[in-house]
Amino acid sequence: MILSQISYLDCIAFLIFLTPQLLIQIGVIPILTWLLPALPHLALVIPYQFVRERFFIPHEHRTLFVKKATPFQDLVIRFVRYAFANMPAFLGRVFFSKAVSLPFLRFRMLRHGIVTSPIRWTEITRPNFKGVWIVHDQQEQPDIIVYYCHGGGFSMGSSFFYMEFLLAWVSLLRSAGYRNPALFALEYTLVPDATYPTQLQETLAGYEYVLSIAQASSRIVVGGDSAGATLILSFLLYMTDQIELRHQRPGLAIMISPWVTIVSRNNRNTASDYLNSSSLELYGRQYIGSKVAANDSLVSPGHCKDVKKWTDASPEKGWYFLYGSEEVLGPETRDLIRLLSSTGKDVESWEDKGGIHAWPVASLYLGATREERLGGLKSIVEATREIIH
Repeated sequence: MILSQISYLDCIAFLIFLTPQLLIQIGVIPILTWLLPALPHLALVIPYQFVRERFFIPHEHRTLFVKKATPFQDLVIRFVRYAFANMPAFLGRVFFSKAVSLPFLRFRMLRHGIVTSPIRWTEITRPNFKGVWIVHDQQEQPDIIVYYCHGGGFSMGSSFFYMEFLLAWVSLLRSAGYRNPALFALEYTLVPDATYPTQLQETLAGYEYVLSIAQASSRIVVGGDSAGATLILSFLLYMTDQIELRHQRPGLAIMISPWVTIVSRNNRNTASDYLNSSSLELYGRQYIGSKVAANDSLVSPGHCKDVKKWTDASPEKGWYFLYGSEEVLGPETRDLIRLLSSTGKDVESWEDKGGIHAWPVASLYLGATREERLGGLKSIVEATREIIH
């Protein structure tokens, strides 16, 4: 199921679904406490900066992202940039929650004349993990399974916010020739409800669930974006010391803008990206908690420099990285790619020139053309099909 670009009507609908949830989950006073001081920036400063930088600054002096972005993309990312740097995580959690995202997805479907998705999803709840199971045909054995962890700084996000992206992924896998592709998206516990190692334990439990369905671990593709990719990296390192899992490595890992090292001097702000290094460090330290050191490689995988460890942790058929050249997290991602390349494993990467954080996900909603919207996903599916036949 592949829908069209987000429209201004969709944005209005999203706000209609969001407003009552903010009132229910947060309350009027906390909302106004943040919103009133932010209004001048949201209503005046951002529009002024947009007009000035978009239309009055010479093209050669604009940021790389602004040079390639449409006006709609540019404006949306400016609001996202401000929100990431200034909005409390408890507000962000509501934005990305199931209560907002699922009605919004159904609105989007109805706007395209779709009452019921041709690809079905089921919520899975177990004592030690929960998630969303998506499969083309529920009656048949999947011939490939994607195990996905969403991003959100460990503090916000949900599989339901990613649902349109995940459904499109399964659709493209089907179009690429897989008979019955499936995907399991983990709903891990967010900070501050729990800190490390709870999320790692849930990631392990989710993988064991996928293993129980898959015909072979080599038919499993693990992946994630941002903080979700961190969990996958941590999980793969953790597997190397588990005898029962050592020989159950997945076939391929898809890393979309991974948060490789939680706290790092290399995680620096850029003129284009919407991530903010100070907010990242705040969220990251909340995730790490007080029980482990920030340089523990299981909580922050970039601290592992052991080539043998990464050789053992690597999926059977290797890695595929997607990230933007303008990312705050870009330097650490490049360092990890260089390290993994020394293991002898196959490591492929797609660096989007002028691209920003998790653009393969965001572009599905914001891309101006079908080619732009599906570019990242198509590259993932093509790489998967080439590696896992």
